Amino acid sequence: MEPEIEGATDLLVTAVAVAASIVVALLVGVILSAVVRRAGRRNELMRDLSYRLRRPDRAVLLVVAVWLAVRATTDASTPWLPAVEHLLLIALIVVVAWWVGAFAFVLEDSALQRFRVDNADNRHARRVRTQITVVRRLTVAVIVVCGIAGVLLTFDAARAAGASLLASAGLISIVAGLAAQTSLANVFAGMQIAFTDAIRVDDVVVLEGEWGRIEEITMTYVVVHLWDDRRLIMPSTYFTTTPFQNWTRRAADLLGTVELDLDFTAPVGAMRAELRRLLSLTELWDERVGILQVTDAVGGYVRVRALVSASDAPTLFDLRCFVREGLVDWLQRAAPGALPRYRLADAWSLLPDDAGSATGHEPSSPGGDGTAPAVGTAPAADLPVPPARPPRLPTNRGALRADAPVVVGRLRAAGGGTRAGARPDDDRTELLPAQDGARTDEEVPEAAESAFFSGTAEGEERSRAFAGPGHEAIEERERTAENAAVREEEWREVGPDGAAADGDSAHDEAADRRPGG
Repeated sequence: MEPEIEGATDLLVTAVAVAASIVVALLVGVILSAVVRRAGRRNELMRDLSYRLRRPDRAVLLVVAVWLAVRATTDASTPWLPAVEHLLLIALIVVVAWWVGAFAFVLEDSALQRFRVDNADNRHARRVRTQITVVRRLTVAVIVVCGIAGVLLTFDAARAAGASLLASAGLISIVAGLAAQTSLANVFAGMQIAFTDAIRVDDVVVLEGEWGRIEEITMTYVVVHLWDDRRLIMPSTYFTTTPFQNWTRRAADLLGTVELDLDFTAPVGAMRAELRRLLSLTELWDERVGILQVTDAVGGYVRVRALVSASDAPTLFDLRCFVREGLVDWLQRAAPGALPRYRLADAWSLLPDDAGSATGHEPSSPGGDGTAPAVGTAPAADLPVPPARPPRLPTNRGALRADAPVVVGRLRAAGGGTRAGARPDDDRTELLPAQDGARTDEEVPEAAESAFFSGTAEGEERSRAFAGPGHEAIEERERTAENAAVREEEWREVGPDGAAADGDSAHDEAADRRPGG
């Protein structure tokens, strides 16, 4: 009975020691938390450490205290000691992984608080937050994998299996690579996107025929917020394997075009003046580029292109719509003859001057067949020559409606009258002479419903969302590019082996051999 009593006594001593160690560990944990909390009154990082590491600290202290108590009160020959120590080792691996993960989260949260998104210019902050989020996910994955591997390696069978896996790593890597090729490719592409700065949160991009801004970047996919509030989910590999447009890669300002197909009689000079007037009336234009050119003249039409500039993509969209609407309205009012049209000619306009007398009848004589030639076939000497540029007209729509139509009836107003022999047509609109009047420069107010990215609170918010990463982020990109160029130039001057003198002498020799050197 003595061995049994001795074993029971040892077990009781071990239990008491374990209980005492638990109490001591809890007391140490409370004291440590109080000290860290007191230090955190002046340091936000210490306060976060006190709050987030309170439970992991106590768990680690408990496992370590219990293990020390068991080892101190138990002989090495005790049969149940190896199993208990194995369990305590597994518990220690788990709680240490928990503590490391909590500590990493505290550091990442502290970094996130430095880059807040509630500021006015938060583009750079969003980029950094995206990278920190990717780092957090990688940290969690690494800690979990390391913890599981550490637990498995505590078993002899698992270590033997690990040695076998290492021996056949070539075949297994091929099979695993083929099975997880797409997933791994997306993971590595997401890491590449986050840290190479190919795109960042709030960049304005064009892909798959759609334009929008980068809303979220993860390790496997990218969310693109399209201009009409749709979300386009693209795999991360798309941005590393497919060409796409990034409108805010180095700058946010853009150029845009407004193209109109017009008649060959379009008054280009007057349109150019009207474009300048329209641009002067709006704050959407950034005053960099505002020109009007004739870019094509085929197919019976003249293609007129207005090239304008704006500070960002949403502003450019509204500016193009504003210019297009203004030019179309001006053409309708001031130069309707420049609108696209089909020209039709009857047979009389294609015959020689004496073709009508071959039959003994003049086309417009009372004894003729009564068919009048088309309007516009009279000799040029019978018609007055219109001015090179039409007079400047009022821009107020109400005043124009009160007046008469202006430009199309200019020939009639100049005294052209009705052609001899031309019969009145009930289906033709009668044009009255233009009234003389000075042009008024009254600005037509821009209606809120005519602009998608401006004019309303929602439009302004939408414009800020699609404006790009901001000047701070763009300037940072410029500095990064300049530093990279300087480093590359220095590397070229020094050379890979540091032989700068030889390279300089060779360069000088080549310069001496050039003519005029």
